[in-house]
Amino acid sequence: MTAETLKNLFQQPLAERDPAVASAIGAELERQRDGIELIASENMVSEAVLQAQG
Repeated sequence: MTAETLKNLFQQPLAERDPAVASAIGAELERQRDGIELIASENMVSEAVLQAQG
């Protein structure tokens, strides 16, 4: 490999080097920016907390 080839390899934008990976990363960033993901969970509390809540 020549020095010029190595330089191009490390300076080439991801979208040019691997468009599929760049697209997947972009889609994930958009999903995280534009959406909210709610995860249901259970919380166990003491009897004293339940009594305080009424």
